[in-house]
Amino acid sequence: MRLTSSFDISSSALTAQRLRMDVISSNIANADTTRARLESGKWVPYSRKVATIAPKQQPFSQMLNTAMQGMSGEGVKVTQITEDREPFKRVYNPAHPDADTNGYVEMPNVDVLKEMVDMLSATRSYEANVTALNASKAMVVKALEIGK
Repeated sequence: MRLTSSFDISSSALTAQRLRMDVISSNIANADTTRARLESGKWVPYSRKVATIAPKQQPFSQMLNTAMQGMSGEGVKVTQITEDREPFKRVYNPAHPDADTNGYVEMPNVDVLKEMVDMLSATRSYEANVTALNASKAMVVKALEIGK
């Protein structure tokens, strides 16, 4: 096992959680955006984005060899950022410039409360990985002090 493999694993998780927080921030910032993109001559509201995080993939034989040698995994990565397919919210607001003939406006499918919970989860994961990284760093420093 490499001495720095824990650094690689923690840094991949830090990168993935930072990207997840960026996606969540974008969702919160666009929670009221009714004109995100133009489709077939009609404005469409912003659609909530979701980041999918998965372990870095490797062939089974390589995973088996890695495990048999007592080595750890390779960390995680963001595999895709997808749009949430939940329908848009319809809000009655006849004074809104995007209101239809019945006075309803299609609003983004972003729930700010749900986004805040996701942000809290991503923040806690980020903090846990910073703690793991600092613990690994402290162990390496102590190991180097043994040689003095």
